[in-house]
Amino acid sequence: MTFPPSRYSPSRYSPSGYFAIISRAMLACVLLSLSTIAWSDDDQLRSTIYNQDLPLQDRVSAFQELTGLELDPDRVYRVCIWDIFGRSGPVYAAAQEQRRKILEFGINVQMVPYTSESVMVEELKTGTCDAALMSGLRARMFNRYTGTLDSIGGFPERQQMRLALKLMADSRSADRMVSNGYVVMGIAPAGAAHVFVDDRAINTLAKAAGKRVAVLDYDPVQAEMIAGIGATPVVADIVNAPNMFNTGVVDVLAAPLAAYEVMELYKGLEPDGGIVDLPLTHITAQLIGRSEVIPNELAQFVREAFYDGFDEIISRVRTEEERIPDKWWIEIPAEERLEYDRMMQQARLELRDKGYYSPDMLTLQRKIRCRANGAREECTDPVE
Repeated sequence: MTFPPSRYSPSRYSPSGYFAIISRAMLACVLLSLSTIAWSDDDQLRSTIYNQDLPLQDRVSAFQELTGLELDPDRVYRVCIWDIFGRSGPVYAAAQEQRRKILEFGINVQMVPYTSESVMVEELKTGTCDAALMSGLRARMFNRYTGTLDSIGGFPERQQMRLALKLMADSRSADRMVSNGYVVMGIAPAGAAHVFVDDRAINTLAKAAGKRVAVLDYDPVQAEMIAGIGATPVVADIVNAPNMFNTGVVDVLAAPLAAYEVMELYKGLEPDGGIVDLPLTHITAQLIGRSEVIPNELAQFVREAFYDGFDEIISRVRTEEERIPDKWWIEIPAEERLEYDRMMQQARLELRDKGYYSPDMLTLQRKIRCRANGAREECTDPVE
């Protein structure tokens, strides 16, 4: 998919917000972790590291003592960045700026941009990348628990996602951040995802029957779900799906609101389309590292840094979301919203039973939703 250069304005879509937070977290990670690790079994030191009530310097000192930090000047550390704009994109630009700072410490770090998220993920698996920044949907391949944060209907409201990410950054969740040789180093919010349609008449899932719906190529479960409502799944990757919507190849696209102007989704909406005014989910970006390189004790510091940047990231996301003209919104009546909730719950249950979603995360999400609104139907008869 090709994006016109005029649509990327460094002054508007600036790395100083969302992307700088991620890069600063990476910098903190690199400065602490690029070393030869000499493991210790000292439980007291580990307890100090995870104690968020202590001063950060005390915790860092405990980490250094626990791991026996010894800088390896000959090691080149490769941090892979998914940026659909490649080397000209805002994520990569921010990463390069941080690399220059890291080099001043005599640490050789290579920031590598990938326009293909799937290629980057494979290179993380093979060890070509020591860490990689990816979408939460992809992150589920490495950690089913945090990958379920992006579950369909998981968080109807942004503040619910905030609470969840606060819990993920809490040291009491540290054990869940490691899975199958990988560690979740940080989770950032990426805004709400909604359903974009080329015909305003498609305002319910039932009315999507017979329509063409974009589904992600690496996620066969999506195709199964779409086929289940009588619609036609059209396989796409996360980069070319917007272009397929804009050119009329598909009628329905689930996408983050922040992509509206950057990916020119108004082209696919014109003249009679719209955006369903009900969040399908709130999505995340996740930094995944190889645990043989990045110990979980260190990743804890990075996870906290990610969460500390929540408000700054969301302010940037909200700026993009607010660019959407009011004319595109398709209002959903209250009674139909309840039906949407039921359908999304049923989808989560089916995906849980197939091993796609983490049961523990679904339970946590349900508790967070009920904490925000105890009158929800699911709160009196919980099944998640």
